[in-house]
Amino acid sequence: MTINRRKALSLLGMGAASPVLSAGSASAREAKVAFAHGVASGDPLADRLIIWTRVSTSAEAKPMVRWELATDASFKSIVAKGQSVADPARDHTVKIDVGGLKPGADYHYRFICQGVTSPVGRGRTLPTGSVKDVVLAVASCSLYPAGFFNAYQAIAKLERVDAVLHLGDYIYEYGAGPDDYGMSIGAKIGRAPEPAHEIVSLADYRTRHACYKADPDLQAAHARAPWIVVWDDHETANDSWTDGAENHQPVTEGDWAARKAVALRAYHEWMPIRDPAPGQSLSAINRSFSFGDVATLIMTETRLTARDKQLTFAADLMVKGTDGQPGFDEATFNAKLNHPSRQLMGPAQEAWLGQELDRSVKAGQTWQVLGNQVVMARVKGPQLAKVMGPEAWAAMLAKAPAYYRDQMIKSSARNDLEVPYNLDSWDGYPAARERVYDLFKATKAHPIVLSGDSHAFWVNALFDHSGKTRVAAEFGATGITSPGLGDALRDAPVNEAYVSRNPEVLFTDQSAKGFVLLTLTKDSARGDLIAVSTVVRKQFETKTVSSWTVTPEQGGGVGPLKRV
Repeated sequence: MTINRRKALSLLGMGAASPVLSAGSASAREAKVAFAHGVASGDPLADRLIIWTRVSTSAEAKPMVRWELATDASFKSIVAKGQSVADPARDHTVKIDVGGLKPGADYHYRFICQGVTSPVGRGRTLPTGSVKDVVLAVASCSLYPAGFFNAYQAIAKLERVDAVLHLGDYIYEYGAGPDDYGMSIGAKIGRAPEPAHEIVSLADYRTRHACYKADPDLQAAHARAPWIVVWDDHETANDSWTDGAENHQPVTEGDWAARKAVALRAYHEWMPIRDPAPGQSLSAINRSFSFGDVATLIMTETRLTARDKQLTFAADLMVKGTDGQPGFDEATFNAKLNHPSRQLMGPAQEAWLGQELDRSVKAGQTWQVLGNQVVMARVKGPQLAKVMGPEAWAAMLAKAPAYYRDQMIKSSARNDLEVPYNLDSWDGYPAARERVYDLFKATKAHPIVLSGDSHAFWVNALFDHSGKTRVAAEFGATGITSPGLGDALRDAPVNEAYVSRNPEVLFTDQSAKGFVLLTLTKDSARGDLIAVSTVVRKQFETKTVSSWTVTPEQGGGVGPLKRV
């Protein structure tokens, strides 16, 4: 179908006429406030819902904001209301945890400040008891300059979506320089992030969140349904871990703990996520959501609370030989990689995960769904030279830009080794992954793993270390805009190379942009991989790239993934 922004926004009541004061009226011009960043809801429970907005006003102002929540879009049946202050200490954001709601019910909400009314948003509480089905849109990786947020618009236009899961990289930290990530596209389509430099300070992170939420397509997706979110690395800095990040230089950018703290503060201010309990760390956002008797959604934190520093190929795999030339030390590398002490989630969260899995299974819920940032499957690098043949490989290298040509030559040699492709994913922490698989088996869970980060669609069958026991199914969401390997290697059979090399990978698309639509029933789980035709133009179409189903196995585990 062909979608345009005006049509999507009109369906949500977010056109120019939706506020009480139209933008061109004399009263609006005189008003000192605006709702320039839309509205959002999130972290739904059976009786509660977070609603969010931000008031654009002068820096020192503390305007009073009224909020209303109703069962109808015309607000004739208001069931909850109140007021709050848009405090500059929270960057004039307003977040309300509305309680006393009915389970499995749709609500509409809005905010009013100095006579100006916000757009209207829709939210839905979680169901209880027997549930027919659950529909979730799964998104990740929205690099602002890399394209228009057409996939968010497509989510906003969905006929049915109970919640939107965002698995991280909601924002990116890079600047708007000619060589900054995504700006080769952003410069062509007039789409540059604000501020123009890499974000480091609290003001920087707030401004970047504001830049993203000014986007009308993102606003429409937020207004469509409640969001359940978790950060990955770019909400702080690329390839972050507990004590640092690849894209953090202490000499010029200061203390990592300080940067992480302001990034998380801005995240909690600007996202529709329930704030942690008093005394709890801002980084402790692992939490769960119950969808009747169909599923528990377990949101894990795999980035900032316990993750050990990533190994790197340059430092841990490459060695100098007796002749002084660089070579591979595969045995030493794999010994480091597989060391049982390496952590991704940490002991406390692993114990909590086991408890949540056990509780869900004993409660009779069919599916245990992990909202997880990074790909869990075992994925070795694609052996493109072998798949393409020497002549086609040489021809592609000859046409490739110098940077990509050098990278392709280096990775081609490494991809012949028995080492993972991505050390920032679960493949960089095999012992930690196996402990999670042990929890799956011990609790007799039926796990569906959802992952982001990779800028690619994945359908993976996850097996334990023996390679014989299938423990879970994985659906990986591609980027909303972020470029994938297939974008750089358009003439190469990248998808086929991944599938042929990796028994766990049943399907991948390394260039599509879009989201996963996950439909859960008591009998099956279906993942539809939905792509948009372009991100460099506003006119686009959507299509289902591939659809797969999986069923629960008696006694735990999942059956074979089947293409629909």
